[in-house]
Amino acid sequence: MRKEILLLVISLLALCLIAMWAFRSPAVQEKLGWRLEGLWADIQYALRPPELAVFIPTEQPPSTPIPSPINTLTHTPTISLYTLEPSPTPTLTATPTLIPTPLPSQVMLTGILHQFQMWNNCGPANLSMALSFWGWKGDQRNTAAFLKPNQRDKNVMPYEMEDFVDQETELNAVVRIGGDFQILKAFIASGFPVIVEKGFEGVGFDGWMGHYQVVNGYDDGKGEFYVQDSYKGPDLPMPYEQFQNDWRAFNYTYLVVYPPDRREQVLNLLGLNAYDNFNFRQAEQIAVEEASQLNGRDLFFAFFNQGISRVALNDYTGAATAFDTAFANYSTIPEPQRPWRILWYNTIPYFAYYYTGRYVDVINLATQTLDAMSEPILEESFYWRAKAELALGDSEAAIKDLKQCLVVHPDFAPCLEELKLQGIEP
Repeated sequence: MRKEILLLVISLLALCLIAMWAFRSPAVQEKLGWRLEGLWADIQYALRPPELAVFIPTEQPPSTPIPSPINTLTHTPTISLYTLEPSPTPTLTATPTLIPTPLPSQVMLTGILHQFQMWNNCGPANLSMALSFWGWKGDQRNTAAFLKPNQRDKNVMPYEMEDFVDQETELNAVVRIGGDFQILKAFIASGFPVIVEKGFEGVGFDGWMGHYQVVNGYDDGKGEFYVQDSYKGPDLPMPYEQFQNDWRAFNYTYLVVYPPDRREQVLNLLGLNAYDNFNFRQAEQIAVEEASQLNGRDLFFAFFNQGISRVALNDYTGAATAFDTAFANYSTIPEPQRPWRILWYNTIPYFAYYYTGRYVDVINLATQTLDAMSEPILEESFYWRAKAELALGDSEAAIKDLKQCLVVHPDFAPCLEELKLQGIEP
């Protein structure tokens, strides 16, 4: 009898080990991983509804300004919008054309290979669709291997998509903010599909999320854009009003992939938006105007967008004020509509609070963001919390966060560099 019990125990242990091994395989993860994660998230969110948490800034800017990462008196334009550290503006080799070209009333670009996204794979799927238009032969597995070393990563930033195109393909890419229908249609009419980052709500998940779509057509008569949606399907019609409301959530961010020999054409289509400083100021002005006209969640996004653009312009004090106002309006949004995942996709508030010396606010915001997740897996939040902890002299907590950052995203350069600065070899 004892032998039979022992054999049963051994068999059960073996089955568990086999199941664990099988679940680690990519094929099983693709089919079952998202279901298990979704179930676990539903349980976590039911026990602790994330939309109830409200971030309340507690600090005021210090009397002595914190040194900015760039001397704004000698270097006004930056390209720091989606990167963790600023870098100089690239030299333009063409003078943008300012003469508007009449646009056709409807355009539909074909040749994009639509892909439904795999588990948690919106960014890689949309980038691979945009690349397919130019003859690129890979798919979302190829882009994900670069963009998401950790399959459970919740988001891909626009700058990461730009890096993939520039480093892993023979094509180029450019990211801008403050887009509008005119520039979107101009690119489409000239033969360039455009990736946009937008807010998204739909069946099958809880609440507001960030999302990418490839825009490949429009029809002024019907008042619709046409998008390749990795979640809902190909050639999806999007009414202009809905499109704009969703796009606002990400400061009207867009990314254009193009062959190197068409760079001059891309610069001409961008016009003055080819210049960082102009682009950032225009985006700021759009957000300021919208803040005087909107309410509810849209008002939150308008102030949030002001903060994003001001960080890009190195106005960290003005950005912190804008983010304070955005968060003050957050509690007025009906709970089901609250964009509580916003820091998953946009980490710019950390810049504003860190570079105005508001380290406690950085820590509190990062902690609330991580605590609201079913699985704390945002490398940027760990990074910025560690930076603030170091500024406050808590090196033990900072090192712990930096190491966790690398668990979440192996080889994440900012965390690697910060650990080395602390004398620790990762």
